[in-house]
Amino acid sequence: MSVSDQGRFYRNGQDHRGGWLVSFADVHQSFGFNGVRIGRWVTAEEKAVSAPLFYDALADLMSILAAPAILISLRGTLSLEYGTGGQWGVAAHYTPAMRAFALAKNAGPGSIAHEWFHAFDHYIAGKSIIDPTPLDFASSAWTNQRPTIDHPLNQLLFACFEKIFYQPDSRVASPLLLAAQQADRRAGRRYYSLPAEMCARAFEAFVQDAAIKNTYLVKGTRQSAEAELGLYPKATQRSEVNRAFASYFSTLGALLHKSPQGSSAG
Repeated sequence: MSVSDQGRFYRNGQDHRGGWLVSFADVHQSFGFNGVRIGRWVTAEEKAVSAPLFYDALADLMSILAAPAILISLRGTLSLEYGTGGQWGVAAHYTPAMRAFALAKNAGPGSIAHEWFHAFDHYIAGKSIIDPTPLDFASSAWTNQRPTIDHPLNQLLFACFEKIFYQPDSRVASPLLLAAQQADRRAGRRYYSLPAEMCARAFEAFVQDAAIKNTYLVKGTRQSAEAELGLYPKATQRSEVNRAFASYFSTLGALLHKSPQGSSAG
């Protein structure tokens, strides 16, 4: 990413940096990540341009979730990688075994919200599922009817899952689930209907619909090929999912602000 590329990304959030340029070391320290790793082929110019964009995107996400920085880094357990390689054609990915989310230097922008939710989904399995495996995601375990931990925060999280997968007050598949299953049938493989993928896309929509806009953080949930296929929540379901996420994260954020080390479900 060159200096001229910085203008490609729109945001309307507040000035989190006081006008100062920041480095990836500042991103590491400010959000408390377990580690930040930059690929060897990322130039000094690219790092100088990308670090402020990352900082603003993560700070905007923190504002949208009404939560402290400790949530963004998942209590210091999450690592960030940028331009470190990965699979060809994959803009971004989350690696559960490493607890790291990675973005490609040229294709990753716009994917932060999606990959962060994968990390959160993985992290929160340990707080919401009884006897989770190291690779469990809360969304997948919940859909497989694994035993859950009884906690008010978890009930709010599971309400999000209900809105994503099912129609109101029923076990009838939601429009989002039906569209994902249809896309998978056309592709001949299961991907879009995986619970973790459905929840990450639903979270993207929630973030993009917030008053704070940042296309380095998220984009494409309304106007993209996937959106045209119905692979993001739409219409009434979108509003219901957004309200469920807002209720969950505002409650979690309030508890974390009061006692960052306190809540057993956060």
